Formats: sequence, C-alpha cells, structure tokens
Amino acid sequence: MSLFLEQWKKLANIKCDLAKRDWFYGTSGNLSMKISDDPLLFLVTADEKDKRARCDEEFIVVNNIGEPVFDTVLKPSLETLIHANIYEKTSAACVLHVHTVDNNIISELFGDEGKVELEDNEMIHIITGSYTNSKITIPIIDNAQDMEAFKRSYTPFLTNDYGVVLVRNHGITVWGRTPLETKKWLEGIEFLISYKVKMMMIQGHKIKAGN
Repeated sequence: MSLFLEQWKKLANIKCDLAKRDWFYGTSGNLSMKISDDPLLFLVTADEKDKRARCDEEFIVVNNIGEPVFDTVLKPSLETLIHANIYEKTSAACVLHVHTVDNNIISELFGDEGKVELEDNEMIHIITGSYTNSKITIPIIDNAQDMEAFKRSYTPFLTNDYGVVLVRNHGITVWGRTPLETKKWLEGIEFLISYKVKMMMIQGHKIKAGN
C-alpha cells in the first residue's frame, strides 16, 4: 500500500507541474505510472477529468488489458491500451502524453516524412546526458480511432526503456525508466519542438523580407 500511495503522489505532482504549463487543454492528455510488473498494474488518469484540478479520483488502477482493478464509476483514459503496450514491451516506469500547439504544428509540418529531427541546441545534451550526439530523431505516426490499431502503430518504436513518439495532429507520448527521467524528456523535447517551430517562423520571415 505504501508503494501505491507513493506512486500516486509522484504522478499527482507531475500532473500539477504539467498543468502549470497549461499542457492539458480541455480534458486532453493522459498520464500513467507503473505499480507492479507481475501482474502488470499501473495508475492511469481517468477519462474526461480536468487535469488542472486536484481530487481524490485523479487516477484509476488498471491491469494489462486496461481494465480497472477496483470497483469505480470512472473510466480509464481512452488511450490506456497505449500505456499498457509500452509497459509490456519495455521496462518503462512512467508514460506521459500531452497535447500542445507546437507539437501539433511540428507533427503536421513533418508528418509526411514520418519523423522530425531536432538538433543544434544545448537542451539535447541536457536531456540525453551525452555530448556525443547533437541530434534527436522523433518518429511521427498517424492518429487512429481504432485503439488496437493505434496501439500497434507504436510497437516498432518501443525498442528502448525510454523514448518519444509524436502523433500527427494529436500530441506527444514520452516514456522513461523513472518518473523524473520521463518528465525531463517531455519538458526537454517540448522545448526543442517549440524552438524549432519558432526558428522556422523567423527564417520564413527573413526569406520573405529578402524578397
């Protein structure tokens, strides 16, 4: 029970930090944190909840097929199966998914290429902890209403215990080995995405002004 409460508090604190950044427009976004591996149990945000508010019903405990473990009138996030898939195929401990204007823009700009490269910025070294690579490549997948198909579209990219996927015109999903690592990657990648979007705008204005 102590581990359960500890994980609940950690996820609630992360939710509050991300809410302060206004990354939960409407009731969008979903967060989760693993409780156990065998059986797979994890906390996930409840569907149709204002994630900017703190309450006693912030999260639901679900199993490997996304079903609530305890009786509740609440429904797990619609994308709970995505989280389950990540936990089953990696050793991730936390999964964070948010919708921002910049990550939607970048996913549209590079969606046809199926990836976007973020490079030449100090933030890359901060989030990776390495100075040997100055570029991060993020895959972009199409959104889907069929959750089973949507879940499978993530699978080719679940090769590490930490990672990131952009969903075209939808949002970003980040997972990591610890809650801190996951949050650091999400914040770092969002910074890099916002930086790239703004630099492209500035460069576009310069080209237009030159003409």
